[in-house]
Amino acid sequence: MGLKEIAIKQQYRTDRDDLVTDFFVPCLSNSIEYDRAVEYVTLKSISTLSLGLQNFAQNDGKIRLITGHRYRSADLNVLSKIFSKKNRTLNGNGIKHTKLGVLQDMIQKSKIQIKIAIPNSEQVDGSFSEKIGVFRDEKNDMVAYTGTSNETFNTENRNFESVDVFTSWNDRSRVDTKISDFESLWNNKTKYVQVYDFAYANENNLLKYDSHWAIETIS
Repeated sequence: MGLKEIAIKQQYRTDRDDLVTDFFVPCLSNSIEYDRAVEYVTLKSISTLSLGLQNFAQNDGKIRLITGHRYRSADLNVLSKIFSKKNRTLNGNGIKHTKLGVLQDMIQKSKIQIKIAIPNSEQVDGSFSEKIGVFRDEKNDMVAYTGTSNETFNTENRNFESVDVFTSWNDRSRVDTKISDFESLWNNKTKYVQVYDFAYANENNLLKYDSHWAIETIS
């Protein structure tokens, strides 16, 4: 089934909808590519995304993430090792470390790519916090959305929020705008922010530890 076969609404809101089960999971599980710009991601959310994307283990699966430069310390420590040019192998046994090993392999094969956006202008007083998402299926149908900072797809701990949704078959111009905005960010062509590859940002000490926001939302 492709994205076009999903009953997609123009807006999802916490008081009326289950954003995770009604929107995110159906779109993710029927896509082969996912682009996301969001202020924060966690190691667990990245792993969850990679497990949910259809055919991700195949050659056509791809996730591109653009995030702000603040990470929870535990996540940044592990991601730093995964992205290290020294190709360190994560040590340990059990499911947790097996998943991290799979994630490391996907990152090293560029099936998961992460870039860091950092404001570089006095016009922006704060952090990068844009919220764009674009799903693409194997038929090249697309669903774009704006809103939510939730990237964990957790069913228990959620904010009250709304998501505005646009589809390539009903609102192509809006979808193209979101794609253009994401691509401009990805290629470092957006005013007021500088975008770096994760490895470069990590090696040059541009990433920061930040724990005040990071509540563990998935066990």
